[in-house]
Amino acid sequence: MGTVRLGKRTEGRSPKISDVVPLSGLDDLVFGGWDIFEDDCYAAARTAGVIEPSLLDRLRPELETIRPWSAVFDQRYVKRLDGPNVKKGKNKRDLAEQVIADIRKFKADHTLDRLVMVWCGSTEIFMTQTPAHATLESFECALEQNDLAIPSSMVYAYAAIREGIPYANAAPNLTADIPALVDLAARTGSPLAGKDLKTGQTLIKTIVAPGLKARLLGVAGWYSTNILGNRDGEVLDDPESFKTKEESKKSVLDYILQPQLYPDLYGNLCHVVRINYYPPRGDNKEGWDNIDLVGWLDYPMQLKINFLCRDSILAAPIVLDVALFLDLAKRAGMHGIQEWLSFYFKSPVHAPGLYPEHDLFIQLMKLKNTLRYLKGEELITHLGREYYD
Repeated sequence: MGTVRLGKRTEGRSPKISDVVPLSGLDDLVFGGWDIFEDDCYAAARTAGVIEPSLLDRLRPELETIRPWSAVFDQRYVKRLDGPNVKKGKNKRDLAEQVIADIRKFKADHTLDRLVMVWCGSTEIFMTQTPAHATLESFECALEQNDLAIPSSMVYAYAAIREGIPYANAAPNLTADIPALVDLAARTGSPLAGKDLKTGQTLIKTIVAPGLKARLLGVAGWYSTNILGNRDGEVLDDPESFKTKEESKKSVLDYILQPQLYPDLYGNLCHVVRINYYPPRGDNKEGWDNIDLVGWLDYPMQLKINFLCRDSILAAPIVLDVALFLDLAKRAGMHGIQEWLSFYFKSPVHAPGLYPEHDLFIQLMKLKNTLRYLKGEELITHLGREYYD
């Protein structure tokens, strides 16, 4: 998580974030979850092939104790996956009650004080809001009626939020970002964060694009392509799931570059995003970006980026960050949308009527100022006049 500056630059106070706000310690965490496959965490990790076997073997006894509960799953929403460890129920309301029972049992079995839920499931098909999502009453009616507008991820979100548990969506699909569940979060005091963790190519995009915009370099085109061979890549090989991811990845530049304010520089930007399933790469995805720039006197330039990264290695630490910060938010009495956590997400959830903030550096400032606010410290604007007056 790094450090956070407190006070003036002359004071030299830059403690670790964990020393500023009361985050839960790693030794206090207990992990549990659902999966459509029955493998314990050790077996699942060996199958994924991300962590070196020698390291996994050192953790084997602990990992083997973590076995997944049967999952809420419907292949209509994730068409390239199927598995045997799936709940059965008379309707989606019944499935939500089963998830709540799992949550309560897990809390009791481990004598836990608090819980956080993070959706790390596969990207579901592209969906838009319907009348079923408008109010809590219509949503619960839709659960009873097995409405197709309620995907599996919403069943989990409903269960968590009804229990007053902080909830984050690490995938791009429509889940807790609907009026019904935002209203429920206000009633139960659940903090919400999401969506779609910002880890690879889009992380780089939100670093580079603000710099180009700051110097008012024109962008004629931005071509982004990825290859990855893990289960995420297999799921995204389905056009309907890819549509969900594409919408998340493509929205970033529109908000950072603000073509409506700078039409000469960004008004005709050609932005293309591709994801290709390529099994030989496994979890080691590769992202290429070709950026066609326009400089002074309309002279063309190019910027090319090749990011060879590891999907899960980038994602796992920020899942933990989000969980710890959501727990902090809950203890601080903060409920509903936590926009200060947008730093971690491609499609930050936000209040109606606001545009999402995608600039990584503004997002980081928002996060750290929220921590200063919680600590009762002065917020930092970087005006700096006091050093010269």
